[in-house]
Amino acid sequence: MNAHEIDYQIYGEEMQYVEIELDPQEAVVAEAGSFMMMDSEIRMNTIFGDGSNQEKGVLGKLFSAGKRMLTGESLFMTAFLNAGQGKKKVSFASPYPGKIVPVDLSETNGKFICQKDAFLCAAQGVSVGVEFSKKLGRGLFGGEGFIMQKLEGDGLAFVHAGGTLAKKQLAAGETLKVDTGCIVGFTQTVDYDIEFVGGIKNTIFGGEGLFFARLRGPGTVYVQSLPFSRLAGRILASVPRGGKDKGEGSILGGLGDIIGGDNRF
Repeated sequence: MNAHEIDYQIYGEEMQYVEIELDPQEAVVAEAGSFMMMDSEIRMNTIFGDGSNQEKGVLGKLFSAGKRMLTGESLFMTAFLNAGQGKKKVSFASPYPGKIVPVDLSETNGKFICQKDAFLCAAQGVSVGVEFSKKLGRGLFGGEGFIMQKLEGDGLAFVHAGGTLAKKQLAAGETLKVDTGCIVGFTQTVDYDIEFVGGIKNTIFGGEGLFFARLRGPGTVYVQSLPFSRLAGRILASVPRGGKDKGEGSILGGLGDIIGGDNRF
């Protein structure tokens, strides 16, 4: 099934959203919870899996949904179909601060590999599957485990990166070392493995983990400056415990909060 041809516009800086323009009978599929707004006459329909095997009956739908379970995603996705006569628009928002990355699968030989929670939405007909790691070291220590997502087809897909996005074009044999959590995705020609940091001091006191992700070209790699796991960790570290917070560095501590008007107990 060829993917629907869609037009789009990305708005915003830190908290972006993508606005997709649909011709009559064109559709886009999206992760649950990413919907922002839509024009009238766009019909919303919850479907099993990614919608790429809907014509193959119940077994095709179950297989598509089963692939999504392996990546930790919901069994269901939502399809938005333009059931009207003219062009209509539907928008999807970033789940946290970062950048939305459009990926034209027709320019990546029909396949793009990304981290499990990076996918945002795509033209209907794009398959959202799983990519198993064949290397034991990468599966155990690679940050994403044995399973990553793969986007296949010939249409547009949109993935989300946390913080600031870096796009690296690697020449044949060129190597890039990346924190395992900072990988957004890469084209299928890139060789992905993990590499030990090395050195006793680096291992014990470096604070950067035991392994790097090693990406070898040729191909394109997308890297994020603030993966969601790191953002969540920093938020949890700042959560008040026992009814007290850190006082934002004030030498007055709780007294400073009272003076400032924050009278939480």
